Amino acid sequence: MKYFKSIFLLILIVASCKINNKQKDEIESSIVTSDDFIIAFGSCNNQAAPNVLWEEIEKNNPNVWIWGGDVIYTDTEDMSLMSQNYQRQKEKPDYVNFSKNIEILATWDDHDYGLNDGGAEYPKKTEAQQLFLDFIDVDKNNERRQQEGVYYVKDYTINNNSIKIILLDSRYFRTSLTRDTITKKRYKPNTYGEGSMLGTTQWEWLKNQLQNSTASFNIIVSSIQFLSSEHGYESWGNMAHEVDKLENLIKTTHAKNTIILSGDRHLSEFSRKNIDSLSYPLIDFTSSGMTHSYTDFKGEPNQFREGEVVSEKSFGILKFDFENNTVTMQMRGENNSLQQELIQSY
Repeated sequence: MKYFKSIFLLILIVASCKINNKQKDEIESSIVTSDDFIIAFGSCNNQAAPNVLWEEIEKNNPNVWIWGGDVIYTDTEDMSLMSQNYQRQKEKPDYVNFSKNIEILATWDDHDYGLNDGGAEYPKKTEAQQLFLDFIDVDKNNERRQQEGVYYVKDYTINNNSIKIILLDSRYFRTSLTRDTITKKRYKPNTYGEGSMLGTTQWEWLKNQLQNSTASFNIIVSSIQFLSSEHGYESWGNMAHEVDKLENLIKTTHAKNTIILSGDRHLSEFSRKNIDSLSYPLIDFTSSGMTHSYTDFKGEPNQFREGEVVSEKSFGILKFDFENNTVTMQMRGENNSLQQELIQSY
């Protein structure tokens, strides 16, 4: 009798595990009933400043909004102050109305992480992570509460097509940068091979996501720019070996139609690079400056730039046309004005 009870208990445990796995899968994927898919994203939002863009973003009928970092500005080790700043943003009436009608995904950058240009050395990163997850309403039992770093992935199915959105954490594990003491630039590239942008665990996670992806499009969200690096501020170019590593990973995993979204710079621009043996150009779409922007921008080099730099307040839009296998990428600003557009065929 005890034997049969043990077998019955084992069956119940296995069934429970299957149910839990199914629930987990449902959380990490969504089915979209429309024929198209629209992503809106942006970064650099000061909770103390007015944001006039929420209604304009809604006019584009996005399926999802992605915070690309700097959700708030709170460079501090005072977690009570950080919590207050998140709450101030969360309770703003225009954001409350916006967040009621759209799914929100997010990663952080330095100013919501808690330390300007900060990385792994920030002593309050564990506590800050919980406050960030509170802001985006991540369940207390969600696995993101136990992992180190805020990286995350979600898949969307649109009829016979799919989009994978991969949100990277370029703060929690990022090792030291090298100050430029010779020129007027803030940083110069590390010695090749020195330093990590994502840390070992996150790199392995990203590799698995791309290797196992069957998505029609893979969207990688990086809070800092990937392709543009000549300006000397923070970028993946501070660690050239990490740039090579990600480009090689995209190639060797055969990840289809990968697009990078970035922020941080208080300006918006398109960067495009043709990579050997990759069948499509890699685009880094930077959208930054929701409440404040680089209004005195005088120019800077970017060998991969497509079009012009937009130094006005703006947000980004991506419209996916699966029938024609194209993505229309737009920078939009106040009054939903179209500032610049790039249409890429895949």
